Amino acid sequence: MNIENIITVIDIWSSKIRTIIWCFDESLNNNMKILGLWISDSNAIRKWNILDMEEFKSNLDKSLEEAERMSWEQVSWAFISFNSSSFEVISNKWIIAVSGEEVTFDDVERVLDMTKNWVNLPNREVLKVIPDTFWVDFEEWIKSPIWMSARKLEVKANIFTVWSNILNNIKKSVEDVWIEIYDVFPNLISSPEWVLTKRQKELWVVCIDIWASTTWVTVYEEWVLKFSSLIPIWWDSVTSDIALWVRTSIDVAEKLKLEYAELNLAKKENYNDSEIDISKINDSEEWSVSRLFLSKIVNARYEEILFFVKEELKKAWKDWMLPEWAIFVWWGSKMKWFNELAKEILKLPVAIWVPIENDYIWTTSISDPSFAWVVWTFIVSNKYRDTRWKIVFNFWWILSSITKVLKKLLP
Repeated sequence: MNIENIITVIDIWSSKIRTIIWCFDESLNNNMKILGLWISDSNAIRKWNILDMEEFKSNLDKSLEEAERMSWEQVSWAFISFNSSSFEVISNKWIIAVSGEEVTFDDVERVLDMTKNWVNLPNREVLKVIPDTFWVDFEEWIKSPIWMSARKLEVKANIFTVWSNILNNIKKSVEDVWIEIYDVFPNLISSPEWVLTKRQKELWVVCIDIWASTTWVTVYEEWVLKFSSLIPIWWDSVTSDIALWVRTSIDVAEKLKLEYAELNLAKKENYNDSEIDISKINDSEEWSVSRLFLSKIVNARYEEILFFVKEELKKAWKDWMLPEWAIFVWWGSKMKWFNELAKEILKLPVAIWVPIENDYIWTTSISDPSFAWVVWTFIVSNKYRDTRWKIVFNFWWILSSITKVLKKLLP
C-alpha cells in the first residue's frame, strides 16, 4: 500500500494510549478503512502530567508496535490528539486591510496569525486558532469570507492554548520513539466538531465529555464554539468512591463499576436487591456487596457531575433551554440507565454518540463513545494533509525502519 495513503493517529489519555492506523480505500468509495488498532495502558500520566518519561515512552512504543503488527504497516509519522486540564480558551479580535480587491486564503491566515500574536501567553503555547465569526467591511456574522469583495477583514477567534512544558514533554516522548509529529489537536474541539451535525451546531447544542480525569462541556451555536468549561470531577472519581465505601482495591472497584454498577436502582418499584460475590472477582477478598448499595455510591457521584454540568450551562444562560440535544461521549456515558438520570437532572433530551458509520475494521471495533476524538482526528488529518510532506515521510519511514531493526538486534 502507498505510504502516503497511510494515516496514523495516537490518542493520549491519562489512562490509555490508543493508536489507530488507517487509510482511504478506493474500493469503498474512499471511506476510511482501519488497518490496525491497539490500546495500551498509560500508567505514567496522572492529571495530564508525565510522571515517568521512560515508562510513558514504553507504553507509547507498545501501542505503536502492536498496531503496526496488526496492520502490517510501518509507522513513521502521526497525528497526536490529547486532552489536558491546563487547556485554556481565549477569545480575541483583530482587523487587517485586505491585500487586494477580494479576501483570499492568505488574508484569512494573516488575520488569524495576528489574533494569536497579540495575546500575552506566558509559558503557554497556541495549539489551534478557530475563527468564531468574520466582519467584511460593514457585513457582520460572516462564516467564510473567501473571495468576498472587501477593504478590511476583522475576525473574532477562539485561541486554544496549553502549558508549554506539558506539550513539549509529549512531543519529546513521541519523537524519542522515532515518530514524526504532523500536527497536534486538542480533544476539546475534536469530539464536538465531528460528533455534532451541522444542524445541531447551527442551533444551541452541548457536547459533554466525561473523561477519566476531567469533564469537558462545550456549547455550540451558529456553527461555532460559544462556551467551553472544565469540571474537575471525572470518571475515575466513581472508581475511587467504590473502593472507599466497599473497602476494596482499585482494580476490584473498577470491575464492579464496569460490570455490575447501575444507576437509579433505588427509584425502581418492586426492585429485589441481590448480593455481588466479590470473591468471583478477586480470590483474596471473601465478602459481598449489595447491588443497591453499589448503585447508591455510583448514583451520588453521577448526580454531582451532572449538577455541575447544569451549573456550567447556567453560565452560558442555556440551562434547560437548548433546542438541540445534550450529546455525551466517552466511557463515562456508558453506565447503565445513564440516559434517564441525565434527562432528569439536565431537563434536556440526551443522546450518547457511537461511531458506527463507515467502519471497515480488522479484528476489532471502534463502535464506542470513547473513540469520538480519534474518529474526528481522522477526518481533519485528511483535510489538512500537505503534499510537501511526502518526501519527508519517505525519509522518516526509511530512517525509523532501520532504527527499529537495530534496536531489536542490540542486547
